[in-house]
Amino acid sequence: MAKEQLAVIEMVTNMILGKTGGISKVDFVPQKIRCPEPQSIVYENPRQTFPRNTPESQGIHSEHLRNLVEELAYSPDTDVHHFMVLRHGNVICETDFAPYRKGIWHITHSMCKSITGMAAGLLIDEGKLDLSENIYKIFHDKGSTWAKIFRPEVTVENLMTMTSGVTFNESGIVSGNDWLESYLNAPVSEKPGTKFQYNSLNSYVLSAIITERTGIPMDEYLKPRLFEPLGITDYLWEKCPRGITKGGWGLFLCAEDMAKLGQLYLQRGKWNGQQLVSEYWIEISTARHLKTQNDTYGYGYQLWMEQRPGSFEYNGMLGQNVIIYPDMDMVLVTNAGNKEMFQDCIMLNIIRKYFPVNYHPADVLPENPLSYSLLKRLCGELENGENNNRSTSLRGRWKRNVVSRRKHSDKKYSYRISAAVDRPSDHHSFMRAVSGRTYVMEQQNIGIAPLFVQVFHNNMTDGISEISFTYDAGNFYVSFTEGEVIHKLPVGFGRAADGCVDLHGEHYLVATLGEFARDENDIPVLKLEVTFIEECVKRKAHIFFHEDNGIEIRWNETPGKKMILAGLSSITEELSGNFLYNSLLGDHNITTELLHRLMEQTIEPAVRGYLKRPEETGSIDTDE
Repeated sequence: MAKEQLAVIEMVTNMILGKTGGISKVDFVPQKIRCPEPQSIVYENPRQTFPRNTPESQGIHSEHLRNLVEELAYSPDTDVHHFMVLRHGNVICETDFAPYRKGIWHITHSMCKSITGMAAGLLIDEGKLDLSENIYKIFHDKGSTWAKIFRPEVTVENLMTMTSGVTFNESGIVSGNDWLESYLNAPVSEKPGTKFQYNSLNSYVLSAIITERTGIPMDEYLKPRLFEPLGITDYLWEKCPRGITKGGWGLFLCAEDMAKLGQLYLQRGKWNGQQLVSEYWIEISTARHLKTQNDTYGYGYQLWMEQRPGSFEYNGMLGQNVIIYPDMDMVLVTNAGNKEMFQDCIMLNIIRKYFPVNYHPADVLPENPLSYSLLKRLCGELENGENNNRSTSLRGRWKRNVVSRRKHSDKKYSYRISAAVDRPSDHHSFMRAVSGRTYVMEQQNIGIAPLFVQVFHNNMTDGISEISFTYDAGNFYVSFTEGEVIHKLPVGFGRAADGCVDLHGEHYLVATLGEFARDENDIPVLKLEVTFIEECVKRKAHIFFHEDNGIEIRWNETPGKKMILAGLSSITEELSGNFLYNSLLGDHNITTELLHRLMEQTIEPAVRGYLKRPEETGSIDTDE
């Protein structure tokens, strides 16, 4: 069993066993700064922002775009965060879906691979790299002698087309600090250049090559050549423990800046009269170099082909896309948190439905103020969170509730939370009743950040030890004590409230939405949805207030269990039946089904907590 498999197995095991600290073999260094607020963005050249115009002025009906936005918004299988449409370099439709805000950067996942491809193209244009070069010769001072002698030649072009055949892939990033060395020493399973095997480490090695040839990280190499000319000022691209830009993931970028990168390729590499990327590179990188799996349209150099002839896209999992339609002179941008991974997904199929092969926009259309106003109204409602039909995650068949006070005869410091009332204003009674209460968690390995965020950013939780509630001047807060940090989150009812969490020095913007309810057993419940608005994921918690003054928290995250289990499927199959693993868990007959159940309980845990006594937290006054 390879070292990287053992590392993943160990991490999964520690998660199942409820361990927190020390479960990653990769050194953690804080990188994620707080996103600059939109008003801090200053462009030296105002032409760096796109002009805004009506859809009709650019040959597309406002009603057509309104129907598209409406379907994206209300489809039960999509979770769109940002959406933008450009034609002829004009923004003709844009909306940010609450609680996601305009001007806030968003994780791009694999969409940034296409930027890595641009960087390699720039280096080739400068004569400092060739597609035919053997990567083992580029890194002649790294890797084992065995690998250099007996491995088949893997070229830069093989990295570009995802045909390297190298087995060290995404799962290996948890196995140690030196990803490049591990990649160069890994076996090659297929003849390079023959089989498409999507592997983010191919993009990482392209980034490493740029650093090898220039002496600087790839994001620094791109700054004067791409980012500054395009007016891209607010971005963050994470690096590996060895200081190499990740290349295949880890980039935070704003939607409009994503659109600039698409528009650049639409303009064949030219921007404001300057040729940033050569036409030659645009031509060869956007050509289909090989077929891919079913329901996709082929792959170029670090980018995907699209359905319309000549179209292509920069694609990242869960819905991070820049779609370029050269024949229509259009660019579409999406950020999302869908429950699907790549090109064959419901969101992209909705977009394809509105721009099929036989769709051809006009040069210009008569203005339609009514239709345009309806489009703007819909986008405004989605941005302001006014249309509650979209937010279904907290909806349920539970009764609206509040709380009344009733003392227990045996514990003078204890109060019962009960008495459902149907008046929305009485939610404040619930807030007053729980205000000042602190609960100690019996199981202390759950973090405020979803597992998805913890693993992708190598920022593992210290575990939530306490949770407390505060109602002050009409504002309601939930505080989570995690390690030595207290995350005090304002909670909005009807509309999410903005906040921020500090995860070991990394700052993430969040928006917290709450709802009081009762379950089928008439138990009061506070339902929380914590949206990480720079990410694709949400953390959910249903907090049940029991009559014995204990609480139970049922945790969840989206995208959640289904996707995480799918990603771990090969590992769980490896684990089931493994003698050492079974011994570790105290069971000599761990089946795949049982292992999946253990993982489900890890991904969606239910933990209990008990109320602190007044002498520990101060008295609880529920008198109105």
